[in-house]
Amino acid sequence: MGKDLKGREIGKGLSQRKDKKYSARYVTRSGKRVEKYFATLPEARNWLADSRYEDSHGITGVTSTVSVDTWFNYWYDNIIADLSPNTRRNYRERYEKNIQPTIGKMMISDVKPMHCKMILNKMMKDYAGSTIRQVFITMGTMFRAAVMNDVISKHPMDGVRYTKPVKAASDHRVLSVDEQRKFLETAKTSHNYYQYALILETGIRTGELIGLTWDCVDLENKTLTVSKTLEFRHKQKTWRAGPPKTQTSYRTIPLTNRACDILLEILEKRKTQKMSENLNQVLTYTDRKTGQCSSLYMRDLVFINFRTGMPAKNSSYDTHLYKLCEVAGIPPFSMHTLRHTYATRAIERGVPPKVLQRLLGHSSIKTTMDTYVHVTDESLYKAVQQFESNNDTEI
Repeated sequence: MGKDLKGREIGKGLSQRKDKKYSARYVTRSGKRVEKYFATLPEARNWLADSRYEDSHGITGVTSTVSVDTWFNYWYDNIIADLSPNTRRNYRERYEKNIQPTIGKMMISDVKPMHCKMILNKMMKDYAGSTIRQVFITMGTMFRAAVMNDVISKHPMDGVRYTKPVKAASDHRVLSVDEQRKFLETAKTSHNYYQYALILETGIRTGELIGLTWDCVDLENKTLTVSKTLEFRHKQKTWRAGPPKTQTSYRTIPLTNRACDILLEILEKRKTQKMSENLNQVLTYTDRKTGQCSSLYMRDLVFINFRTGMPAKNSSYDTHLYKLCEVAGIPPFSMHTLRHTYATRAIERGVPPKVLQRLLGHSSIKTTMDTYVHVTDESLYKAVQQFESNNDTEI
């Protein structure tokens, strides 16, 4: 039996050194001697018990050779390399800002639920619930991959929860019919009017709108195909093309008459459109469907800024929207609100949820209904009126 510095027995395989650290050691089934040192006796006991259990049950895991930083970089570069650029960027941002400062230098096998909970607790005061949830998902996904690949034997997030509420789907901004009318009337004075109006007619994402090229527009058959995205990366000061967000985001959307009119008007104005020399760029990206290299010809883009002769940057749309809202006398909103509004109008006009799911490019009907479809005050009144008009029974 091992002893501490005061001569008290503390258990087999345990002892206390002169520097007051506790030593925990055992011999594996293969005859290898393994030893680690800890600041406290409980830590030493827990590690020894876990290690003996794993060895006796044939569970192999990494002990001191892989840090959390090392695993994150491998996971990011190899395991989630096929995810959308935005998703990967969000993972890296949350890791570098919130996760890495606390556990980045730790060995991944040493990470416990208390360390993960500590990260979430540190965020409670200064971060929104949605951001804390993103960190929770990042850690959970990263460590789950480590378990699946036998890097660690147990998921260190087991039992870890966060308590700060996330903004409910119903709290997301959606324009009422009156707000939508006021906004479009005001936006007619804007050079971005066609972009805003097209999203309200199709529900496409901002990146899909910016990356839309004329070869994906079929005015004869009245369809629009979503096959790529485009965004401006401010840190690198360059444009980056990419595949749609998910596999189901690849889609061909039937166009309304109004959407066709918008695109025809843009096509007519293209004859006198200012075109920058930088539009001669050909951007390449990996197609998510085929795994092959695809190209985006910037000169073929549908939407070009009248002043610069280049596509408008993603962030500039929101800045411009805020100014229009102020003129229209309505609360400010972002580009994504237009997509929310399209989905809500579609449901109000009787579009079946499964059809709307396909139009929006969602893999799950739950995402469509919980996140993008909102009950407006107008729809509540219409529902009551419909109930009243169909009620033939007098009580």
